[in-house]
Amino acid sequence: MSPVLQVHELETEVEAEQRRGVDAVKGVRKYERRVKELTYKTEKDKKIVGRLQDLVDKLQLKVKAYKRQAEEAEEPSNSHMSKFRKVQHELDEKEERADVTETQVNKLMAKGRDAGQEHTTDLLLHLGCIGNGTLFPV
Repeated sequence: MSPVLQVHELETEVEAEQRRGVDAVKGVRKYERRVKELTYKTEKDKKIVGRLQDLVDKLQLKVKAYKRQAEEAEEPSNSHMSKFRKVQHELDEKEERADVTETQVNKLMAKGRDAGQEHTTDLLLHLGCIGNGTLFPV
């Protein structure tokens, strides 16, 4: 091979190597930009995650406070419900006794019609079953 051809061949190889070097530098710069973009995005995402974590923490505190309030309100509520049930039971018993008493009064009044009106009225007044024009004492 002639020296001119060898020089030409070496120059061609140098040019090719320079192009590969330029392409490699371009590729490195491209990846550096991509790394910077991803780093920026990662930092931004970390900030968002931090804000979201703060929000979660605040909401958890609110949930705990609401649970505590609910537990505190449950105690008097249970007490009131117990008192209500007791009063309701007493009312039911008194209504039942009133029904029984009314039935007895009606029976006595029916007997009184047969035996004489005045005698029954006097008896009911004496027993305290009627007063002020009503069946039950005031």
